[in-house]
Amino acid sequence: MTVGEGVKRWNPKYRWWIIAILLGTGLLLLLLFRHEMASGLMTAYRWIANREEVARVVNAFGRGAPLAFMALQVLQVVLAPVPGEATGFIGGYLFGTLGGFLYSSLALALGSWINFGIGRYLGKRFVRRWVPADKLDRFDHLLKRQGIIVLLILFIFPGFPKDYLCLFLGITAVPLKAFLLIATFGRMPGTLMLSLQGEFLFQKNYLFFAVVFGVTGVAAWLSIRYRDRIYRWMEKLNGKTDSSR
Repeated sequence: MTVGEGVKRWNPKYRWWIIAILLGTGLLLLLLFRHEMASGLMTAYRWIANREEVARVVNAFGRGAPLAFMALQVLQVVLAPVPGEATGFIGGYLFGTLGGFLYSSLALALGSWINFGIGRYLGKRFVRRWVPADKLDRFDHLLKRQGIIVLLILFIFPGFPKDYLCLFLGITAVPLKAFLLIATFGRMPGTLMLSLQGEFLFQKNYLFFAVVFGVTGVAAWLSIRYRDRIYRWMEKLNGKTDSSR
């Protein structure tokens, strides 16, 4: 029996049991090691707050420091071990606004391309088995020529799961070149804001840091608070574009 046949014959109820066991195990480990995790987070916070220590660690990489940072950015897109907001912030903290912005933008574009490729060349075989065909067709229709504007808005939209969106877009009809342009430029506003925050904090310019942080926070909160209205507006925008063609 092939692997594909085994997947098809797998009873769905066992899948949910396995998911429940994994979640339960994760919660148990979280409870057992909560003090160690809290201590680790505090240590990480103190390290980030100590710019001399950060500079020492970065200098240990020498000329390879930008490459090490970019590798971390790519990994957070593909594997998501840490939030993208954290790595974008660190880029400005370590390399300044311009350096952090450029390194982050290049790495995020590469990570987005990898995720898109995973979805395109591996996802087609497996994702369609788990996602209803009508939903895939609807999303694909939304993102065709008239939906490119909607796609750009989704990448600019603060708080939207862009990394997962890249995976999903791999199984749609969006061309690779169009995807790379939209994913790269769509991420830039948020990346620039994070780089600014990082540099202002490193320079101990707390007033400007608070202003940029506040503007970013308000934008993210409004996007989350009114996300349903934004989605409906994008649907209307897509409909108007359809009728004009």
